[in-house]
Amino acid sequence: MCVIACLQRLLGSLFLLVGTSLATENSFITTAEYGKELYNNPRNISCAKCHGALGTEQVITGYTQDNQKHLIKAPPINNLEFEAFKKALTNGKSIMPRYNLTPDEIKAIYYYLASTREKP
Repeated sequence: MCVIACLQRLLGSLFLLVGTSLATENSFITTAEYGKELYNNPRNISCAKCHGALGTEQVITGYTQDNQKHLIKAPPINNLEFEAFKKALTNGKSIMPRYNLTPDEIKAIYYYLASTREKP
């Protein structure tokens, strides 16, 4: 189990390293910085609004039915593998809408989230 978690962290770090190298030499902003801007306000719909500043599980809202409280939560997205992350953004999932982001925008958001992960 630890091996899988360690491999996921290693892959995330590799994506982060590759992502920051994708920024051109003349760019005034890194890929992770661009991803942070998109994450906080992609076309006026903020990922952070539901997933929080660091992509962790967040309570979106709650309701009461038959005297029982129910919470609607946004799952953590800061530890997803890239393909699962990309699929959720491009296809939508459950109550999450689909977003029309370019492949570079999706990678930038992923690199930002990878940069916020706790280092082992």
